[in-house]
Amino acid sequence: MKKKGKLVKLGMLLSLILSGCSHGIQEETVAKAEEKEPLAILSETRLAVTKDLMPNMNFVQRSNVPTHIVLHFISNAALNPEQPYIYEDIRKIFNDYDVSPHYMIDREGKIYFLLPETRAARHAGKGSIEGYTEYEDLLNKYSIGIELMAIGTEEEMQQIISPEHYRQIPAEHIGYTEAQYQALNLLIDDILERNSMIKRDRTHIIGHDEYAPERKTDPGSLFEWEKLIMNEE
Repeated sequence: MKKKGKLVKLGMLLSLILSGCSHGIQEETVAKAEEKEPLAILSETRLAVTKDLMPNMNFVQRSNVPTHIVLHFISNAALNPEQPYIYEDIRKIFNDYDVSPHYMIDREGKIYFLLPETRAARHAGKGSIEGYTEYEDLLNKYSIGIELMAIGTEEEMQQIISPEHYRQIPAEHIGYTEAQYQALNLLIDDILERNSMIKRDRTHIIGHDEYAPERKTDPGSLFEWEKLIMNEE
């Protein structure tokens, strides 16, 4: 009888595994593995990105179709002007302030995938766009946010960093890199393949400073818009 009981239990266990009850355990294992280090993956359009999803997944599930891409700059210059682009430090800023873009591009052109496009990321805040009155203070619901590791002019950074700290920043850390422009063009292509309502023009791809000019200065005057491939009519 004991042997028969063991066989029954074994059969039930096999049945549970085959029926998919192990799926949750597998997901948990994968999630824990991803927490240890970012995972390099291929996106739907074969663009190499580094998946490192933000731990706070309470970002709002998107119910609106994205129509815009919003560009930002980010650094840790306020606390570490000499080494402002350490990835872990910048990620901590997102965690501490409970914000996140969907993607971030480092100085070498490496693309970090931080939040699914199906989520309304907290990256734009309050503002407005000419011609889209219904988007006032609601651009998060209609946009995909991209941060670039970069630093603007002293004037553009004055809300974040004192003049004394700004002058400690090495010159090579100011502005943007060619690798970032190349990666950004590829990423925009990648995003547009999944989001047909976003067009490759300056109406649909904008800077944070265009949406919220009284609050924000990024990506700033050092960002060379002409290096983005646009389909202007």
